[in-house]
Amino acid sequence: MTALRQRMIEDLRLRNRAPGTIEAYVNHVARFAKFYGRSPEQLDQEDIRAYLLRIIAEGRVSWSHYNVIVCALRFLYRVTLRKDWAVERLPYAKRPKKLPTVLSPAEVIRLLECVAQLRYRMVLMTMYATGLRVSEAVRLRPKDIDSQRMLLHVRAGKGGKDRMVPLPAVLLEALRQYWRIARPEEWLFPARRPRQHAHPRTVAEACVQAARRAKLSKRVTPHTLRHSFATHLLEANVNIRTIQVLLGHSQLRTTAIYTHVAVERIRSTCSPLQVLAEEVRRLVPLQAERRSKSATSSENTAPSSCVNGVLPSAQPRNSS
Repeated sequence: MTALRQRMIEDLRLRNRAPGTIEAYVNHVARFAKFYGRSPEQLDQEDIRAYLLRIIAEGRVSWSHYNVIVCALRFLYRVTLRKDWAVERLPYAKRPKKLPTVLSPAEVIRLLECVAQLRYRMVLMTMYATGLRVSEAVRLRPKDIDSQRMLLHVRAGKGGKDRMVPLPAVLLEALRQYWRIARPEEWLFPARRPRQHAHPRTVAEACVQAARRAKLSKRVTPHTLRHSFATHLLEANVNIRTIQVLLGHSQLRTTAIYTHVAVERIRSTCSPLQVLAEEVRRLVPLQAERRSKSATSSENTAPSSCVNGVLPSAQPRNSS
């Protein structure tokens, strides 16, 4: 490990950054240095700019991933290297506002049925039942299950925040059966290596493989189950503020995205055209009748009304 990498890791730890954040930042800086074959200490703003443009041109990363790269380089040069040039000029990208992918309840069952290993099936089931992030689900411990109060204790979630989420009775029973088979000790979902929990990347791979076996046409990741949890609660008329608390969102506007994919609410919305149903039924046959007459008649007469919203053309007057 180089002295620069060690110092950057120490700077991140001093600021209590999450282990996942530290790993991501260090890896992105390592790729940046490998791209030029030099230490980042020998590179400047123009080198960073060229590197970011190259990433955009290749189009291999999402805009969210791109912004993480920018954050890593900003931290390196502003905090660890203490460069006096304006690192703040490194631009963040505007992320496209895409709607989240949501599975129907039937698709959730198909997905879970096709997960090969019981451990990963239980991780994904827990995510759908409680709305946890995959990083939160894999770090659950048996002691986090409060069966007396029917609660699940989420420790050090995103932003280092703890929260409590309801523990459904059906999930508790499934977890008890899983415990009788797997006998987990320190971690509820342990990895193959001793004293380590399952890695989120491994869970993601298992999820993608299960979606392929289930022949789901949608792009499915573990986070899709979190989206489905929130959307199905909203469709069941659960208050959006409650959903915000369960998901651990800091801002309500983050949770509000699910109002755009709650199909039951969308379907139940009455269009203003529905109020004019009787008039619509009168207008549509009238239009068809007018077209039929114009096809069989050679008379050049102007229509008496504007069915399509287009005014009749003016007829020339005969001069005498």
